[in-house]
Amino acid sequence: MIILFNSVPHRVMDARHHTPGNLRAMMQTKLRNVMTGASLETRFSATENVDRATLEQHMFKYLYSDNNTHYFMNEESYEQIELDDEALGDGIYYLIPDLTIQVEFYDNKPIGIQLPASVVLKVVETEPELKGATASNSNKPAKLETGLAVQVPPFVREGDVVRIDTLENKYMERVNK
Repeated sequence: MIILFNSVPHRVMDARHHTPGNLRAMMQTKLRNVMTGASLETRFSATENVDRATLEQHMFKYLYSDNNTHYFMNEESYEQIELDDEALGDGIYYLIPDLTIQVEFYDNKPIGIQLPASVVLKVVETEPELKGATASNSNKPAKLETGLAVQVPPFVREGDVVRIDTLENKYMERVNK
């Protein structure tokens, strides 16, 4: 969620409800300024109103990356934008050619992305399956084509294509291609 704090958009990184002793309830928050990347911690009283930032969202297709800069194109207007690693966060591990994402804009400046619920990626490195290992819920580490490391079931092999939940960074299923 992105809120306006001191008239500047901030992404809420963490929020905890806190009631110390006989004092009034408050929300302890960790905020990150979406324009500068600076982080800060602040408290809001239970009676304080906080305004949500009004964001525009547009669909863009991922084109390519060059060092820490990633390029996207709006398929309707052919407008191209660039976002750095910080704006994408963990989203960089899901960037595959032709992936369509929602880009969030504040005051006509791109500030972040919304990924699809799941992405299909290829396993490039994992341990071989052990014959006779039938223990349930025993996962093994795997490295995917984008560099993302996830836990996968023992039957997944190098070269397999898997669906990954982008919200929780978790394996969902093996995909037949």
